[in-house]
Amino acid sequence: MFEIIFPAWLTGMILSLITAPLGAFVVWRKMAYFGDTLSHSALLGIALGIALDLNPYLAILILIIVLALLLVWLENNTHFAVDTLLGIIAHTSLSLGVVMIGLIGGVRVDLMNYLFGDLLAINYQDLLWIGIGVVLVLSVLCYSWQNLISATVSPELAQIEGINVKKARIILMLLTAITIALSMKFVGALIITSLLIIPAATARRFARTPETMAFIAILISMIAVSGGLILSAFYDTAAGPSVVICSSLLFVLSLLKKQED
Repeated sequence: MFEIIFPAWLTGMILSLITAPLGAFVVWRKMAYFGDTLSHSALLGIALGIALDLNPYLAILILIIVLALLLVWLENNTHFAVDTLLGIIAHTSLSLGVVMIGLIGGVRVDLMNYLFGDLLAINYQDLLWIGIGVVLVLSVLCYSWQNLISATVSPELAQIEGINVKKARIILMLLTAITIALSMKFVGALIITSLLIIPAATARRFARTPETMAFIAILISMIAVSGGLILSAFYDTAAGPSVVICSSLLFVLSLLKKQED
């Protein structure tokens, strides 16, 4: 049992280092629908991976980055609201994925693993690639942290201070896209956004500064991963959803804390 659970637990610990702080930005900027849009496009990534004979997770990563850049372009070159563009991208990519998988004959696809994660199937090779991705994302996030904070808190003031707000927004979107792709095997496409927003939302009730919120969110995410895997091991429940349930339970418990004026 330990040999199966340990790589999954270690993966969860490593992913928490980026999902939690990026989740803080998702909460601050109200980008939850952005995360949902990218995660829903995973089905199209799976179909493209099968059609092009690529690793489906690599295809998902490439597609999610392309869609994030497409959203930035559409936002800057059309007059539609962001939520409208997100809705169009989400439902178009999801529908294309369903149609393409239906058209691909002779291939059996276990969509449950992609939709809800295949956490206990994670091996040390997966852990290596995820670790490399986490190091890259975390490095860029730490380097750009102050600019991202300034552009989030007060875009106008950040512009006056010489910060390229548009560039900061693109960096944040790309980091979020890569993080979603890296986490896809861990919890699956349908519930990946919860890994970003629930720990961050919980931490927000205890934090006074952005850095404190990110740190607390990391701790909460790690506790949720550990609790979810214990629940899965003892009661044979789905690992990914079990992690989300533990995370949600921590959020509910945080509501008992009285907010200070």
